[in-house]
Amino acid sequence: MSKPNPAPPVITHVSDATLRGFVGYHMKRAFNVVQADLAATLKPFDLRMITYSALVLIVDNPGLRQSQLADAMDIERPNLVVIIDELERRDLILREKVPTDRRAYALVPTLAGRQLCARAIEAVKSHEARLLQGVGMTEYAQVLDVLRRIEAKGTKE
Repeated sequence: MSKPNPAPPVITHVSDATLRGFVGYHMKRAFNVVQADLAATLKPFDLRMITYSALVLIVDNPGLRQSQLADAMDIERPNLVVIIDELERRDLILREKVPTDRRAYALVPTLAGRQLCARAIEAVKSHEARLLQGVGMTEYAQVLDVLRRIEAKGTKE
């Protein structure tokens, strides 16, 4: 006759101590906080993180081609079409044919796109200031340096 299995212990606290030993876990948890706050910050502008990023890149680089934008955002070109369509439908950008390449489109912000972008950037600056309150300039510079070095490792492989 076999012994019955003992009842599993009741978990009252989940330990993530092992995971907290990994930088990536901390980065993911911090990103979750940033992403949630950024989503709330961009909501009044009817922008998502990805549409905001695309709009900023187009405003900062008028005439950017769709392929260049996809590369800059590190997303697949077919996925970019939906984002571009949304921004164009809202009259925030225009797609203009590139005279030297009939297959390519240059992305140009409209006045409304530039104005919305400027307001959204100010809101995002406030969002970052809130999240980084209490972080000194030296710490801020160190974090950016470490993040850039991690990113550079990924692009070299």
